[in-house]
Amino acid sequence: MAVIAIGDIQGCWKSLKKLLKKTGFKESKDTLLIVGDLVNRGPESLSVVRSIMDMGDAAITVLGNHDLHFLAVASGAETFKPKDTFRDILDSPQLEDIVHWYRQRPLLHVQNRIALTHAGIWPGWSTKKALRRAREVEKVLQGEDWIEFLRHMYGNRPDLWSGKLSGWNRLRFITNAFTRMRYVDHELRLNLSIKGRADANTHLLPWFKAPCKPRRERIVFGHWSALGLYNDMSVIGLDTGCIWGNSLTAVRLDTSPVRFYSVDCRR
Repeated sequence: MAVIAIGDIQGCWKSLKKLLKKTGFKESKDTLLIVGDLVNRGPESLSVVRSIMDMGDAAITVLGNHDLHFLAVASGAETFKPKDTFRDILDSPQLEDIVHWYRQRPLLHVQNRIALTHAGIWPGWSTKKALRRAREVEKVLQGEDWIEFLRHMYGNRPDLWSGKLSGWNRLRFITNAFTRMRYVDHELRLNLSIKGRADANTHLLPWFKAPCKPRRERIVFGHWSALGLYNDMSVIGLDTGCIWGNSLTAVRLDTSPVRFYSVDCRR
């Protein structure tokens, strides 16, 4: 049984089909892990979501920032933006089912020493604590207050974790850490404004280069197209900028060494 992880798809359905064919993925026996951001910016968000939903338990996807934004717009908690491209889902008769399905997705999935998340795991959390923090948001998203949560989700503060955080501030930090994080400073404060390369004088570190709690799991993440494909013994970054005309990338995790596959996304 193959275990294949795939980077940010963002509505690029044709590229997804080509990549799955290239990896040899079989729904009947293999497992597909997706780092989130199924939708938005690309032309066929509805087709991507339908395909993943149809795979049932063969596909496991975590929530990305674009997925949460879709939920906010679909629920009326946020307005549709000029750059949003998931109108096909909003106009679909399947909208209610898709929203319900999305609300059940996790922020962090851990199996066989692989930790799957969209942006990463905040360095100050062990994997065990990160799972507990993720479940806090997931519980609210699946509960009666999910729309109110989405209304309070946006924002860059607080930027430093404390166990004393409560309410929307606590949930916002957790959400940002799992879905928007790229850089932290030496105090492990999130810097959510820089997306490319940080100036050396800013004293920022990629979150996976910061001192962190010991963990046995290898983190597989996406979100950071400017970083591109990244692979070391502790993390694998899979966002290779398909939506920007670069490539869509997958990795087979059950082989040693792991094997990478990609398809060209130039239009």
